[in-house]
Amino acid sequence: MQDSGGSAFLADCPTRLAVEVISDKWAVLVLFGLSTRTRRHGELVDLIGGISRKVLTQTLRRLQDYGLVERHAPTRRQVAYSLTPLGRTLIEPIEVLTDWARDHGEAVADFRDAAEAARAAAVRAAAVLPAS
Repeated sequence: MQDSGGSAFLADCPTRLAVEVISDKWAVLVLFGLSTRTRRHGELVDLIGGISRKVLTQTLRRLQDYGLVERHAPTRRQVAYSLTPLGRTLIEPIEVLTDWARDHGEAVADFRDAAEAARAAAVRAAAVLPAS
């Protein structure tokens, strides 16, 4: 991305589109799930905890539309998905983000928990104060 004067902040900028595509949590997980090999739909559902079949299908279609994933269907029962060459270019950045999350995820969660506790304390304090 460019600095605050750069085009990445414009709605029609390709950089912004790319960031929007990969900022979806399911998209990144699907891409990473396909990073080692071609997988069938059911394998991806089993691999990616919490994703529904419907959401996985929607995510795969969106990633296909962006040229990141390709669908292989020799027969109706043998549908599988793999990364395109363009999709493969995202694996290294995803690995870097995954490493960052592994190293700093606990600190992020601690800050989030502290912020939630502070908000809850403020709400409790406001409820105790008499209305003026």
